[in-house]
Amino acid sequence: MARRATKIVVTLGPASSDPAVLEQMIRAGVNVVRLNFSHGTAADHVARANLVRQAGQAAGREVSIMADLQGPKIRVGRFVEGKVHLEPGAKFVLDAARTESGDVHAVGLDYKELPRDVKPGDALLLNDGLIVLTVDAVKGDRIHTTVKLGGVLSNNKGINKQGGGLTAPALTAKDMEDIRTAMSFQADYVAVSFPKSATDMEMARQLCNVAGAEFHHKPALIAKIERAEAIPNLEQILKASDAIMVARGDLAVEVGNAAVPALQKRMIRLARQHDKVVITATQMMESMISNPVPTRAEVSDVANAVLDGTDAVMTSAETATGAYPVEVVRQMAAICTEAEMAEDVRLDADFSGMAFSRIDQSIAMGALFTAYHLGCKAIVALTDSGSTALWMSRHRIHIPIYALTAKLATQRRMALYRNVRPLLMDQSAERDTVLAQAEDHLKSRGILASGDVYAITCGEPMGAPGGTNMLKIVRAS
Repeated sequence: MARRATKIVVTLGPASSDPAVLEQMIRAGVNVVRLNFSHGTAADHVARANLVRQAGQAAGREVSIMADLQGPKIRVGRFVEGKVHLEPGAKFVLDAARTESGDVHAVGLDYKELPRDVKPGDALLLNDGLIVLTVDAVKGDRIHTTVKLGGVLSNNKGINKQGGGLTAPALTAKDMEDIRTAMSFQADYVAVSFPKSATDMEMARQLCNVAGAEFHHKPALIAKIERAEAIPNLEQILKASDAIMVARGDLAVEVGNAAVPALQKRMIRLARQHDKVVITATQMMESMISNPVPTRAEVSDVANAVLDGTDAVMTSAETATGAYPVEVVRQMAAICTEAEMAEDVRLDADFSGMAFSRIDQSIAMGALFTAYHLGCKAIVALTDSGSTALWMSRHRIHIPIYALTAKLATQRRMALYRNVRPLLMDQSAERDTVLAQAEDHLKSRGILASGDVYAITCGEPMGAPGGTNMLKIVRAS
């Protein structure tokens, strides 16, 4: 089977919570499992995290866990009959003070600040933009609108404002509680919904570090780019995060569908430039919720994200509630592998004009350059924090990178890095012994054979974070 560089993130849900199904999915190629904190109780999430760890163990793979926070609930309330049909041209009121269930004339709001955030002439997009309301007037807590694009509106559907501009904070009281739950099972990644600025991410990091302190755990942070306001602040948000998610659903509603493909390419490019990880998400294999094969357009979508250089592609409802969760993963893995074969490797061009101020980063780049020109079988990085492997993974190279670490948390975090296969290995012995053990470790897995040439990086003294200062080219004994 061809080795795949692009990672696969799947969302866990009723369709994939059976231990046997999840184990099959992991064997089919899952690297990261997303727990959606918009649904379920704290006890549900803890149980699901345990399920993921057990299924990973059964499949013989170390899988990373992402806790995805709900963020602000900018939604309509509930309807007497569960839904209403809005006719174009009809008048409809969004009422922040309403407590009783809604009808065809008016509905309550979960987000009580909405009347303060809108003005006459604004367009409100409901249910992922399928329904559009134009604001006529704001009177106290009541927003009077005209239905521009009608259809069925059901309970608790989301609201976006065209062009952005809603003041809801990225972190709610529920998110703060959920962060504590996520830290109790040491989630490897925490995804923050609707951040508008670097400050949102800095606050999330502080909360995660405080909640994780008793477990001696610091998660990596993912900023979900889904608000129009996040786009001008993209570089600052990137710098304050470990990864970003191109969350195409809400983003498309705010900036318009047509703007999203170019934004996706820009985000992937920027993330790689800033040595950050990037996930492409939303509707990638949407038709497979009910069909056993993807559409040609979905195949192209996944392949194009791979060719753009995304670290990972992600499923949502396809694996959470869909009819073919295992097949979705198989198809995704096959598309990624095929697309990677067509990639251009332009390492020499990548390195022209680059300046390195750090020894460890220079060693990482030297390993890539040398391995590429020598045609090495593998690049091996002995790493404490995972930084060396991350830097290497920012450049396209058709040589697999094996990251050996003594830390389980580092191994799990690296599960998301493109073209990096993280392995656990004790590194407490002196340097030459550890280097010999690393070769044995890879030979026992069938990765290296006698006579293979490989590049290996490590630090002296061994085990010091940020201490990578040695590159060695070795012919396996």
